[in-house]
Amino acid sequence: MQDYVNKYLAHIEHDKNFSEQTLRAYRSDLDQYLSFLLGENCKDLGSANRLLLRKFLAFLKNQNYSRTTIARKLVAIRSLYKFLCREGILECNPVENIRTPKLDRNLPEFMSVSETETLLNIPDAHTVPGMRDRAIMETLYSTGMRVSELAGLDITDVDFLNEVVKVKGKGKKERLIPIGNHALNAIRLYMEKRGSENKALFLNKRGGRLTDRSVARMLEKYVKKGGLNHKISPHTFRHSFATHLLDHGADLRSVQELLGHSNLSTTQIYTHITTERLKQVYDKAHPRA
Repeated sequence: MQDYVNKYLAHIEHDKNFSEQTLRAYRSDLDQYLSFLLGENCKDLGSANRLLLRKFLAFLKNQNYSRTTIARKLVAIRSLYKFLCREGILECNPVENIRTPKLDRNLPEFMSVSETETLLNIPDAHTVPGMRDRAIMETLYSTGMRVSELAGLDITDVDFLNEVVKVKGKGKKERLIPIGNHALNAIRLYMEKRGSENKALFLNKRGGRLTDRSVARMLEKYVKKGGLNHKISPHTFRHSFATHLLDHGADLRSVQELLGHSNLSTTQIYTHITTERLKQVYDKAHPRA
């Protein structure tokens, strides 16, 4: 069984260009599934039936996994079986008629414009670490890029002349994003003072590339310093970027392109946020509400 899983993982890595993070998640999910099958004395992927798969889903639920996590694991398993059937290794896919758990769609947290400006103005612009931190936050808010995309930026990815930045997104796909003058000026100031030949754009204290976690820790510090009472992560900047654009008249397709979403349905969650806000205004202001 493990050989088939390894063959599938090699396929999605080399032929499908899945990101390292996705590969790790799929490998972990499929290893857990194989362990479950072995525990049920099932030593062949082709012998697993719908009843056994439903038992696996019940096992995950009893382990208190969220619906989102269970759905992700099922996607990995379904994709594995589709691959094995396509390759002629298996004849039937036992996951074919099993429904994905219905997901609770939580609206993403976002900041108001004033909260965003408060955070952007906290770093000390007279120190190199402060210049770096402000440049990071300005870039996150100006572009809406993921924190992993920001951590992977090289100096050459920033085109100051054309005011765009090249990012490597999910599935190793590259895209160009417009970047505003506030972010470009903050980056330029930081680069003038940082004094390093490292090709990475944002560096840690030791002169190496910043990690996603380092950016999150840095942000936590400023959130506390600014006295902001709700949880703000690097991804909150991405949510705020999308929400503020839609609030000010941007169309959904353009926001989809900027965020690098492959499906418009992923971007549509932000319309729920703006609609909810309109409802709140309506309820407060309309005499007949």
